[in-house]
Amino acid sequence: MKIRKLETFTNDFVGFVRLTADDGAVGWGQLSTYNSDITASVFHRQIAPWALGRDATDLDALVNEIPEREHKFSCSYLYRAMSGLDTAIWDLRSKVEGKPVVELLGGTPGTIRAYASSMRRDITPEAEAERLLALRDRDGFDAFKFRIGSECGHDRDEWEGRTETIVPTIRKALGSDVALLVDANSCYSPRRAIEVGQMLEANGVEHFEEPCPYWEMEQTREVTQTLSLDVTGGEQDYDMQHWKRMIAMKAVDIIQPDVLYLGGMTRTMQVARMADAAGLPCTPHAANLGLVTLFTMHLLRAIPNAGKYLEFSIEGPDYYPWQEGLFVEDPYEVTGGKVTVTDRPGWGVEVSPEWLAKSRYQVSEVGG
Repeated sequence: MKIRKLETFTNDFVGFVRLTADDGAVGWGQLSTYNSDITASVFHRQIAPWALGRDATDLDALVNEIPEREHKFSCSYLYRAMSGLDTAIWDLRSKVEGKPVVELLGGTPGTIRAYASSMRRDITPEAEAERLLALRDRDGFDAFKFRIGSECGHDRDEWEGRTETIVPTIRKALGSDVALLVDANSCYSPRRAIEVGQMLEANGVEHFEEPCPYWEMEQTREVTQTLSLDVTGGEQDYDMQHWKRMIAMKAVDIIQPDVLYLGGMTRTMQVARMADAAGLPCTPHAANLGLVTLFTMHLLRAIPNAGKYLEFSIEGPDYYPWQEGLFVEDPYEVTGGKVTVTDRPGWGVEVSPEWLAKSRYQVSEVGG
């Protein structure tokens, strides 16, 4: 199956890729979210020229070769764009075989426990507790993540005292039986992260995400080595040498690659295998309800070191309006705190024709 045509459909926030092979077979993937219009330009300038005319079954070679061809541009945008090619090829190959992607990855369809993931800091502890409690009662979630500190905050809180208030407030509201996770988004110095971490431990929080600036791995490792709860990270990282070093030094207890930031499913599977060899679980970053969460669902049903749960964003149109109307059918039904990877071929989802009709369209094709 030679790649004949690559099309993108984008707005500023999200973009889809349609890949057509020379025999007419089609696969759908997604570029990484946020500035997807820019990512689409990178896709057509720096990904498509190396992919057109190539065999779609030779994906490993493609994802290794393209960064070498574009070695002067080793940056996040290149990998965010390559994700669109990678995920479209997985869909194509799976549909040709009449199987869901999870089976090509070595797993099986089925359910996955999810944790309800809040993205908000512009919310009082009481209001956050109230909406998490409602989700527990409505959808059966038994694990929840919320935000502490301030994003890249240099030890500052979003407002004074918020972190010290929100942790016990949510624990009291939800009770002792649920799992609590927090995300600091690179807020703290090691000293302050350890102080906050000890407070988290006292409240039974089990997951402390990105406590220190994510690029300062030695700082994160200091926190990991001091605290007993799981320190986690990796969502921003796309460079394989960085991943090798992070895993070798055990800077974190749990790795959190993002399928679309990292360059697609092929590279994410490579990182998951490295972590498995080091005895580290993988709980990927999947912070919105574009296709990244569906990709992650297939991944978690296939890897031996899958973490306890799937990240599942709880934000709706008031926070992520661009998520609305993306798919013909919603692939994200939650029942009893779990979501399901179906046995439908490919990713098992169809992008909305109405959404596509309103998007920005670009095409690269053989002979074009």
